[in-house]
Parts: sequence; structure tokens; C-alpha cells
Amino acid sequence: MERSLETEVSQAVDAWLRWLPRWEPATHRGRVAPCRRCFGSPVLSAAGLGSDVPHGVQHGLSTRIKTIVDRAVATYTSQNLPMLQTELDHQAARNRSRSYRPAEGLEPEFEGLPMDPEPVPGAPFLFTISGMADEADAEIPALPPLSDEAKSALRQEVGLADDYANMVGREVCTILLRHRLRIQEGVGEYVEPQIALLLDELTRSLDAPFDPRDTLDA
Repeated sequence: MERSLETEVSQAVDAWLRWLPRWEPATHRGRVAPCRRCFGSPVLSAAGLGSDVPHGVQHGLSTRIKTIVDRAVATYTSQNLPMLQTELDHQAARNRSRSYRPAEGLEPEFEGLPMDPEPVPGAPFLFTISGMADEADAEIPALPPLSDEAKSALRQEVGLADDYANMVGREVCTILLRHRLRIQEGVGEYVEPQIALLLDELTRSLDAPFDPRDTLDA
């Protein structure tokens, strides 16, 4: 497992570094709620991406690493946890039957993010993407209920899957430590100059809050 994870993590970092030059600072309203995937993530800590790094930069890497962990857990589940695999298969079939699946097929930089922007007070949305997705989901019949014995057995298998995910996550974090230098070099080359430019523009606007042309026109 170590050798395979080493290759996958290296490839994920490579892909993230290829994407990094395309990153640009967000200009829309920030979100109030922190990203559940990135906030306090040990993966980001291992990669050296602290709170001073923009969330979009963090999310692109954390999502790629999560895919590696998810893939490893999926393989382990299919080979060792038959009841959990059956439930996952049923859920996957149910998801495929939905008529509207806006969260599927997204690039890693957008995967897992809220589908709708934060609402503006006093200006409600006529509709939301997440609302339409919920409507499509409500049209699909629910999965049949499980017996108490089946629920207990399923909880045990879920616990085993969680334990395996934690083990793989620790391995991945250890591997990421070896990529810290090139991750930080990428941030220094492509991210920090853009942040410095934004701060410089903000400083100039604070030093001169009014457009000099307004004074001349007056």
C-alpha cells in the first residue's frame, strides 16, 4: 500500500501544481461557514498550507488527496465489507436514477463546495441549485429499511471502514511531508504575488479613498 500511495500522492501534487498557475483570487462575497473539507484538515497541515493560504488553493489539493483516500477505502470495502458494499451499491444505483445531479463531474477545485452562493439579506433566491437537486432526490423511492440485526452488522462494518480510512489518511499525511518544499515553492511563485498585489491595491485605495479626478471635476 505504501508504494501505491506514494505514487498517487505524488501524481496528485503534480496535478495540483499544474493547476496552480490558473488560480486567481476570488472577487465575490466570502462565505460565512468554513469549508468542512478544509477547515482543520490534517492533510493541509501536512502539506504546509496554513490559514494564510487562500481557501481555493487549499481546496484544490485537499480534494485531490481525499479522492486517493476514498479510492483506497472503496477497494478495501469491496474486498472485505460485503454488507457495507451492498448498501453503497444500492445508494449508487439510486443516485444514478436521479434526473438532476449538479454535484457530479466537477473539477477537483469545485468538488464538495456549496452549490449556491450565500443569500443576500432581503433578496431571496427565486430558486437554488441545491433546492432543485433535493426535488430530484425526493422523486426517487427510499431504500428499503434494514432489520435491527442488519443495522448492527452494518455499523460494525462502517466502523472498520472508518478505521481503515484513518490509517490511509495518516499514511498520506506522512507522504505529503516529503512534498512540502515543492508545494510551498508553488505557492510562493503563483499565489503570494497575487496576494501581495491585492494588498498593494487595497493600501493605495485606503491612502486615497477618493478618485483625484472627482476633485478636479468639482
